[in-house]
Amino acid sequence: MSKSTTRFYRPDNYQPEASVGYLMRNIINHVAQAVDRELAHTDLTNAQLIPLFKLYTKKASTVAELARACEIDNGATTRLLDRMEAKGLCQRVRSEQDRRVVNLELTDAGNAAASDIPRILSEVQNAHLEGFNQEEFDALQGYLRRILDNAQRMKAASQTGTPDSVTETPHD
Repeated sequence: MSKSTTRFYRPDNYQPEASVGYLMRNIINHVAQAVDRELAHTDLTNAQLIPLFKLYTKKASTVAELARACEIDNGATTRLLDRMEAKGLCQRVRSEQDRRVVNLELTDAGNAAASDIPRILSEVQNAHLEGFNQEEFDALQGYLRRILDNAQRMKAASQTGTPDSVTETPHD
């Protein structure tokens, strides 16, 4: 840990329910449950919403890209796509240029379902931000981006084998 890093947690008084990670996970769970409630009248699940939206917004067009974009393994992606295909939302099409590549295409039903996702996510997230003003919202986004930047930096460091600031010895 570098000299400028403040230590917010200590092993002698650590309380998981007060940790930022616990709070973020708890918020994510509540948001996911709210999204599931909004989807109750459809045949979609929250787990299908993100991949469907990634395909709709062209953030992924192959099975491999979708797995990376959703940060799920290939086996989970295959099972997810099996369910989405069974519901008539998408189809897998083997590439004519490279037989190893499987392209994904939304069906008309998939496009129709995906077109409603921005409304659903906006309503759910706005409900969870009730009482925030613009300045607080902007600050919150900045804080979360900073945490995400730290997480991505630590992940990159672990993948390259460079020392991670979390594991370094403090020099107080």
